[in-house]
Amino acid sequence: MTAALAPVTGSVHSWDISTGVDGPGTRFVAFLSGCPLRCLYCQNPDTWARGNGIRCDADDMLGEAAKYVPFITASGGGATVSGGEPLQQPGFASALLRGFRELGLHTALDTSGFLGRAASDELLDATDLVLLDIKAGQPETYRRLTGRDLDPTLRFAERLAARGTPVWVRYVLVPGITDAPAEVETVARFAAGLGVVDRVDVLPFHTLGSAKWAELGRRFVLADTPAPTAAQVERARMTFREQGLIAY
Repeated sequence: MTAALAPVTGSVHSWDISTGVDGPGTRFVAFLSGCPLRCLYCQNPDTWARGNGIRCDADDMLGEAAKYVPFITASGGGATVSGGEPLQQPGFASALLRGFRELGLHTALDTSGFLGRAASDELLDATDLVLLDIKAGQPETYRRLTGRDLDPTLRFAERLAARGTPVWVRYVLVPGITDAPAEVETVARFAAGLGVVDRVDVLPFHTLGSAKWAELGRRFVLADTPAPTAAQVERARMTFREQGLIAY
């Protein structure tokens, strides 16, 4: 007699149905708790600690997603594992991605790539698309923004390229920090060199998450930083387009 497999459990901050920002089409998005980065512009600092989430079996989350499969597939959508940083819980993330695939859904992994070494081949085999946040082009700028090193993200991106995994790059434009031409140009050249980047989203910095910082008793150091102008955003997008990339 074969013993039953133990359920795969993890810490989930929340889940949602979204359109347009978490991959193509309408998507079921599972936000996992825990993140090793401390991004100055983070809009969800409440996801940093894994203990802030709710313990959940992968099967329960997949059962929730199954309710929406007809609606999701009709829109050409799928399911996304996000965070926090989902690769801080690689076994749980892998179980979700494989389960979403079994439901017939297109799968996406939303990650900073900093913990890319934790992503098993099995996890990546179940991933149709990686939404990769490349937060800066220069190592010193990346460390200033996140408190961590840039190199693991770049190595993970190169691994995805070697596998032929499609990637959407996300780049947050912060005036006075990541809008410098050298920052944008470096990321654009790197992304173009991968050969698997289908799209780049240049995301304007905003302060909508500052209230969460206050609730957690943390100082939002970018509180006085203005949002980039439309011209600044378009200039950054043009830098990516000049490298032959599709940028929004």
